[in-house]
Amino acid sequence: MAASENLLRNAKTIAVVGLSNRRSRPSYGVSEYMQSQGYRIIPVNPNETEILGEKVYASLDEVPVPVDIVDIFRRSEWVPEIVDAAIRIGARGVWMQEGVVHEEAAGRARTAGLEVVMDRCILKEHRKMLTR
Repeated sequence: MAASENLLRNAKTIAVVGLSNRRSRPSYGVSEYMQSQGYRIIPVNPNETEILGEKVYASLDEVPVPVDIVDIFRRSEWVPEIVDAAIRIGARGVWMQEGVVHEEAAGRARTAGLEVVMDRCILKEHRKMLTR
């Protein structure tokens, strides 16, 4: 089973780093869809207080519950510090959205035992999984 399918089938909680409260942003639409599919979405954005009915945390380190997937909606240059935080909080996997790639950080995550998905949309992969 591919890392993406394994993560999606076994995850309950997705921390979305860079989730915007603007409906026009891809992060909002993707998170709203994943929430509608039964996943708990935990928004991580230092500039917001509540998104999709959930309390927003300024950083991954502040999230008080276990996180299965850290979904990254930030530019690639921000990935290393997000991956380091994902490792610190004991996340099961890191998901970099389309256009987000950082091989070195991905390697660190894998070495720490996290599953890694890079440059793929979690919504599209979820829909593909449902059709299998």
